[in-house]
Amino acid sequence: MTFSPVRLNHAVLFVADLPRAERFYTETFGMEVMAREPRADAAFLRLPRSGNHHDLGLFGVGATGEPRRRGAVGLYHLAWQVDTVDELVEARAALLEAGAFTGESSHGATKSVYGFYAISRGERPLIRAVGRVFH
Repeated sequence: MTFSPVRLNHAVLFVADLPRAERFYTETFGMEVMAREPRADAAFLRLPRSGNHHDLGLFGVGATGEPRRRGAVGLYHLAWQVDTVDELVEARAALLEAGAFTGESSHGATKSVYGFYAISRGERPLIRAVGRVFH
């Protein structure tokens, strides 16, 4: 079973040095900081021509982070957008069938399902399928 995302909605990275990473993405890609979450040492950035609230989330974990454990420097999750709740249900079913479903949540304007997939060296980036709820 498969599902067909519309696009990659956003990426979230754990980074060793949040201010440095923030500078890189704002200076190199022209991204704008849309929000900061000091309690989580996080920043959320948007591309200049994007309609998203944010295209990239950065979470500072310090220089001692290890790449193969949760909370370490590296990829946290990929958010794949689908257009309808029915497609989100299909995404959930596909993750269940693959043995990768790990949960679901509502973020108000969006609903999400979560899953993991295994890649090389035992790393397990999170997959998040995001369905927009239109009012």
